[in-house]
Amino acid sequence: MFLFIAPFMWRDCRAALARHWHESRWVVFAFMFNFCFALLCYVVRPEATANNLEKPLRMFLAVTVLMLVLVARPPRRALWWGVIAGTLAALALVAYQRLGQHIDRPGGLINPITFGDLSLCMALLAVVATIDIQRGWRMAWPVLGALAGIAAALFTGTRGALVALLPVGLVLLQARLVPGRRVRALVAAGLLICGSAYFVPSLGMQDRVAEGVDDVRAWSDGGSKDTSLGIRLELWKGAVMLIQEHPLFGIDANLTHGELRRYVQQGLLDRAVLPMPHMHNDGLQAFATGGIVGFAAWFSLLAAPFAFFWRALGQARASAPQQLAPALAGLLVVLCYFSFGLTEVIFWSVKGSMFYAFMVFLLMGYCLNAKESIGK
Repeated sequence: MFLFIAPFMWRDCRAALARHWHESRWVVFAFMFNFCFALLCYVVRPEATANNLEKPLRMFLAVTVLMLVLVARPPRRALWWGVIAGTLAALALVAYQRLGQHIDRPGGLINPITFGDLSLCMALLAVVATIDIQRGWRMAWPVLGALAGIAAALFTGTRGALVALLPVGLVLLQARLVPGRRVRALVAAGLLICGSAYFVPSLGMQDRVAEGVDDVRAWSDGGSKDTSLGIRLELWKGAVMLIQEHPLFGIDANLTHGELRRYVQQGLLDRAVLPMPHMHNDGLQAFATGGIVGFAAWFSLLAAPFAFFWRALGQARASAPQQLAPALAGLLVVLCYFSFGLTEVIFWSVKGSMFYAFMVFLLMGYCLNAKESIGK
């Protein structure tokens, strides 16, 4: 929708982006670099397919979201109410699948891990919404949305998503970064709920944690590798081997399966890795399939937006309080995706990739609009 509307408002969109080019250029360049590297690999690698271009191209074209937000200047509360509705819908769906259909790992219509990741990310955005929505009974809605998002993530049984709570909690609980006891109290309550979930048998968190400990112990002792964490550890081992063989530009993703099979035949890896479509780690996946250059392209997608939102957060604390909510929300999205990528390739799916690109450019637009409104 944004992509098709932008050409009809191209003059205004181009002028708006030019007006804020100094602040936004490095983020735009990061997404452009990611696409250009994918395009180069498609041109020079005979084994590459056009499918490799889809996600990088879509993510780069999401810059139209930034352009239209700068032109149309939509109200921020529309985003917050959308986030709240999303978390409530997510909880209703996975709760029905878990309790009504008895699906052990519900994930809506997508992978349970991705569903849990995005649910937790939206829960944190709902926490940030309390900065803008602070009046009367309306304050209950972002609180409810945050709790619903956390509950939805717990219903999926994902463990990797919960890793994000550590860096996010450190950011949100710092008084110098986030003013207001209400926000920090909500964060503390969310962490308490996640901790308490461990003691609720119906959620299966105890079993998942115990299973993870057993998986690591079995892998380190030379036992079974065909477990959830055992397969990940074997994949990471294989990824390191691929990186050592192809450090500069890596090998195409379509060839990694064949290389892993070769390692299995040589007795270097367990056969359990063969059905896996990726390395279950964003950084290792980018390095193995793109070498140093590919890793730099992936890292720039996180580093450039992080730097933008960190700078905007500092400005919000100093002289532009209107930027606080979108800047903090953007920072949390980046931290979440970095954390998710430690045990999963969150950028593997189109849905996961587009959620990130969309939210980064959307929240950048809100930050820049807030900053511009101060100068008027």
